[in-house]
Parts: sequence; structure tokens; C-alpha cells
Amino acid sequence: MRLVVPFLVSVAMVVGVQLFPHAHFLRARGARGRSGPTRAAPDGVNPVRVKELAFALSIATAGVAGAFLIVIQPVQPSIGREYIGLVFAVCVLGGMGSIWGTLIGALVLGIAESFTSTFFGPSWAPAVSFGPAARDARVRPRA
Repeated sequence: MRLVVPFLVSVAMVVGVQLFPHAHFLRARGARGRSGPTRAAPDGVNPVRVKELAFALSIATAGVAGAFLIVIQPVQPSIGREYIGLVFAVCVLGGMGSIWGTLIGALVLGIAESFTSTFFGPSWAPAVSFGPAARDARVRPRA
């Protein structure tokens, strides 16, 4: 039951991060700003302000994620080593630029690790994470 709140907050954060750039004041800036900072400046877009806003959003989401990580397990200075490989596998499986793909990739890897841990033992669970990610990241020949 203690994991329900972090799950619901993370889903709300994913929806919020997905909908945030579609707000009116950012949609106009983002559409013009995609060409680059030198082309966006004459349209009245401050590229430094857009970068500051993106950085603030990333720091806020990382802070909320860190706060809910405390609910899941004790925090120590070297906790990043446990998650860096799993985070990389989730990003590769879900797609680097897709928020919803990353969410689905995290669910797939979480379920795969849980089943592997249940049926084959907990020592095999981390190894399963890299199977789907390695298959998805392999070099594909050009058509």
C-alpha cells in the first residue's frame, strides 16, 4: 500500500510533463524555437529563458522522484549505482524522446524483473533487464 502514492504521483508527473509544453505560452515559443536560438530571437523568444525553464522542470521532477525514493528504500550516497543501469535500459527500451514509451518500458522491465525474481531467484532479476534493451538497441542495417 505504501507504493501506491509514489505510483500515482509519478503518473501525474508524467501527464504533467507531457502536457506542460503544450500550454499556450510555451507552444508558441517552442514552435518557433525549434529552429535554433539564432532564429528564435527575432520572434521574441528568449532562448536563455526557455533553457532555464527546461532546467527548472528537470530539477523539479528529479526532486520529487528523489523524495518518493525515500519511501521505497533507505537512501545512501552510492544509491545511484543501483539504478543507473536500469534507467539506461528503460530509456533504450522505451525510446529516448518518448515519455510514454519510457513509462511503458519501465512497466515492462519491472514486470519482467518481478517474474524472473519469483520463478528463477532474485539474482537473475538484474540480468533480465538488459535482455530486451540489448535486443532493441542493436545496430540495424539501413534499408
